[in-house]
Amino acid sequence: MTVLIAYDGSDDARSAIEYAGRHIKPEPVVVLTVWEPLISQLAWAPLIAAAPVTAEQGGDQFAEEQQAVALAKQGAELAAAAGLADVTPRAVRTNGPVWATIVDAAEELDVSLLVTGSRGLAGARSVILGSVSTRVLHHVHRPTLVVPPAKPRKD
Repeated sequence: MTVLIAYDGSDDARSAIEYAGRHIKPEPVVVLTVWEPLISQLAWAPLIAAAPVTAEQGGDQFAEEQQAVALAKQGAELAAAAGLADVTPRAVRTNGPVWATIVDAAEELDVSLLVTGSRGLAGARSVILGSVSTRVLHHVHRPTLVVPPAKPRKD
């Protein structure tokens, strides 16, 4: 079976990868970064936009896609460094909620475990969109590990 780790570059996503590396037996791993063109985000969240936004593409890729591919590779490197083997980075475009794309990827890959951090968004965006990990947990029909943020160290 395959383990799917949702990765958005946040400290919580990094903690989830490190936790998985310490506790999951060696299985193929897919590190998934979900991306959405900014113009699509504004279509369903127009209150955030104060001015019109145009989509700029570099070659055949959106800037958001290039960033997501780089993030997925970064997550795969972290997973390999954490001791996970056979790691594949994957960046997937969504036109809807990020949580739904993660759930769909888990089904498509027939994963044995889905791993995610408990937070990734901050500020106004988290208030508008809600918790991705909470929605994943309520909609996925797979075993799911939600890794909470690390406790602040007391030095």
